[in-house]
Amino acid sequence: MTTHLMNTYARQPLAFVRGEGAWLWDEAGKRYLDAVAGVAVNGLGHGHPGLVKAIAEQAAAVIHTSNLYRVPRQEELADRLCALSRMDRVFFCNSGCEANEAAIKLARLYGHGKGIEVPTIIVMEKAFHGRTMATLTATGSRKIQAGFEPLLTGFARVPYNDIEAVRQVAEHNKSVVAVLLEVVQGEGGINLLAPDYLAEMRKICDAQGWLLMLDEVQTGIGRTGTWFGFQHSGVVPDVMALAKGLGSGVPIGACLARGAAAEVFKPGNHGSTFGGNPLACAAALATLDAIESEGLLQNAGVRGEAIRAGLREALAGVHGVVEIRGEGMMIGVELDRPCGELVGVARDAGVLINVTAERVIRLVPPLIYGDAEVSVLVDAVSSIVRNYLQQAA
Repeated sequence: MTTHLMNTYARQPLAFVRGEGAWLWDEAGKRYLDAVAGVAVNGLGHGHPGLVKAIAEQAAAVIHTSNLYRVPRQEELADRLCALSRMDRVFFCNSGCEANEAAIKLARLYGHGKGIEVPTIIVMEKAFHGRTMATLTATGSRKIQAGFEPLLTGFARVPYNDIEAVRQVAEHNKSVVAVLLEVVQGEGGINLLAPDYLAEMRKICDAQGWLLMLDEVQTGIGRTGTWFGFQHSGVVPDVMALAKGLGSGVPIGACLARGAAAEVFKPGNHGSTFGGNPLACAAALATLDAIESEGLLQNAGVRGEAIRAGLREALAGVHGVVEIRGEGMMIGVELDRPCGELVGVARDAGVLINVTAERVIRLVPPLIYGDAEVSVLVDAVSSIVRNYLQQAA
């Protein structure tokens, strides 16, 4: 192991050398069921033939030319995403935090255009939007923010899923220009919105002239069983951030906008050297093709519900299990105590899981799971959780 990498990650003591479908193999040849998917990135699993072919062909043709010129693959991808989302325009970048950063900049420029001196964006407690200075400030975690002060001004924080708190801000703060939130909070612990929340938020934003901005970095591209998480509600946002599953592992992010928000940026307002390059866009197009042709939206919904149902049945009556929740292939198992050590226990058992918010097991498997993978995951996680809680009793 090298000592020359900056000490920014508490890495687990293994490296993967091969992947196929929902499985990964380490250097010693041990096989693991992947229920992390590169943190909700590898929706197509590993080694997907269509994705591999598209990347190889594009790499052989041209990898990068910059946004000084037209990029036909980028134009094609923008058309596809707008058709799927009912948005009007797309800005391409390289990551989720860059997509959210673009949304924040767009909202501020929108506010200044309305003559608001200090445009304010409402954000949520327990949110996670990234680690740039603006997205770090928008994030609702003091642990992540600590040491990076001074944070930025221009944000007002309210509790997640509390529409009345938003109404209170609307009544007292006339500098608000937008609301930024996740449809499902991933890092915050797989927290879901009430069924009518987005519809009520849409009404408030329309009445106040605010932009409704959704961070769909983790929920987008089929993760919740629809192309985008907002489609469960029937509400369409003004701005949406995408990344993670969009390129199936090839770095790409996107900030989509519609209506007046789509016309805010002008040449010179924002940019990216690598954003939307031919290679990344080829990977994204291949990802969309595979999700459509292989029925992975429906599969994500069906398999995700099967995992939750299986875990609920297997863990019914087990003291210490607070709740099993989620949407599509975004599943949280909340315990009544910190459970970070279960990551290593599961790894030893040949299953890759993640723990977030200290006591929530986060499962974000590839969208390609079948019955066999669902069964293995449910059996492994339920057994690990049961043993852990019984030993701690």
